[in-house]
Amino acid sequence: MKANWTLVIAVAGLFAGAGPASAQELALYTGPLTGEHSHSYEWSIDYTEGLGQYLAGTVTWLNEGHMPDHHRDGPLVQVWGRFPLAQRRFVVALGVGPYRYFDTEAAEQGLNYSNTHGWGVVYSARVSWYSTQRWTANLQLNHVQVANGPSTTAVMLGAGYQLDAPDMSGPRDFALPRTPNVTNNEVTVMAGASILNSPGSETSAAGAIEYRRGLTNYLDATLGYLQEGNTARRDGVTAQLWLTRAFLDERLALGIGAGAYAAIHHGESVENGDTQGDGILSALVSVSGSYRVTRNWSARMTWNRVVTRYSHDTDVILGGIGYHF
Repeated sequence: MKANWTLVIAVAGLFAGAGPASAQELALYTGPLTGEHSHSYEWSIDYTEGLGQYLAGTVTWLNEGHMPDHHRDGPLVQVWGRFPLAQRRFVVALGVGPYRYFDTEAAEQGLNYSNTHGWGVVYSARVSWYSTQRWTANLQLNHVQVANGPSTTAVMLGAGYQLDAPDMSGPRDFALPRTPNVTNNEVTVMAGASILNSPGSETSAAGAIEYRRGLTNYLDATLGYLQEGNTARRDGVTAQLWLTRAFLDERLALGIGAGAYAAIHHGESVENGDTQGDGILSALVSVSGSYRVTRNWSARMTWNRVVTRYSHDTDVILGGIGYHF
């Protein structure tokens, strides 16, 4: 998988602009990685929310760089025990959690590559320093353990920002509550690029139209149509559920979604063993942010990972305009 720096910069910018928000901490990390007889790099972006003075949870996108024959990344959820020191300015934390990885690897039987998916466990240790201006400096050790594929260890430096202003020094114990829905009704038209998860990272134009409806104060649902262009030669209907938060007096909204993608049309690749049945239904994992420009109009940016069963995984990065009613 590729180090999608466009995604990293976009998501970081959306969070960093949030100011005093109903969230807690966002951080970016990078550093050297050691695998089985190989060396590469690792980077991650994570959101941390306090679950009490000594407990926290994180949602992370982890990218393990380019090991020989393996480009692996994916979402990670961890629970942390954290121990504040020195008037809460320093925090030592230990975390563990499941890792759903997507790996572009060299294929067997003469094929070019394959997109493989699996589960692993990530064990982490972190030391953080909290400044008086909400910024944090972090040193983190990650060990990724997977059953099929190389396990890795990485040491990363990171910088973070407390999106929810703390009521004392150090991290917040709990995030602030929310009562109204983040979204009512929204129709969005978007355009961008589709990038095939292959050694060549083939890219083409993509587009989508989406209807979004707020179900609860933290949950949205979307129904849409996605066109991926010539990379996967695929288009169809998408449906997702989203965990969402809103900031800046409801102007900025951020969310992470998961759901299904039913292809109406999809191309075939003899090289990678595509079959008609495998191409119809795929999983869809997404991160999205929108900024309300006026009462009825907003700008939205969304990154999607299409997860297939026939080695045609893609990253689809889209931006567009939404209408609220």
